[in-house]
Amino acid sequence: MKRLTEMMTQTPSVKLVLLGDSSVGKSSIITKYVTDTFIEGREVTIGAAFLAKICSIEDRIIKFDIWDTAGQERFRSLAPMYYRNAAAAMIVFDVTNYNSFTGAKRWVDELPLDVMIALVGNKIDLEQDRQVSVDEIKEYVAEKDLIYIETSARLGINIHHVFNEIAKNVPLKTTKTQTINIKDNHQHHSCAC
Repeated sequence: MKRLTEMMTQTPSVKLVLLGDSSVGKSSIITKYVTDTFIEGREVTIGAAFLAKICSIEDRIIKFDIWDTAGQERFRSLAPMYYRNAAAAMIVFDVTNYNSFTGAKRWVDELPLDVMIALVGNKIDLEQDRQVSVDEIKEYVAEKDLIYIETSARLGINIHHVFNEIAKNVPLKTTKTQTINIKDNHQHHSCAC
């Protein structure tokens, strides 16, 4: 019988936190990414939710540890606990709600400088109701040197693209390597009973 002494697999683990005002679609983006489903009228997140997913892009394989934070103002004071030690942040706003864009700017200013930021304008399927102009967003993104992607969680537009861009751009020095040891050494063990 073939004997496998030890196999080691190393996958960089990246803590990714989603931030943004309430009802901008943070949970919908994650759900679409992880399960490829969209839940109409989903309940708001209380506190935070955690999901994990492996992302394979180009020559990199990364395990995202995704923290979905509550957007309500009453939970804002908890956010630093969730973004502590984050390698990347996805800051989401609703393109049909200008106040959510203002809130997104506050999140950008609050995050530590070593956190890679992707700014995401969600709900582009409601283009006819857009309140945040593309020109204003482009100017802000250039000023802050951010990745910017527009998405629709409902239609699945650019959902995988935004996670792939984060995976490609997150600095390797901020990734935590998780080592998984799998042993199959077929040695006979006995116990005294």
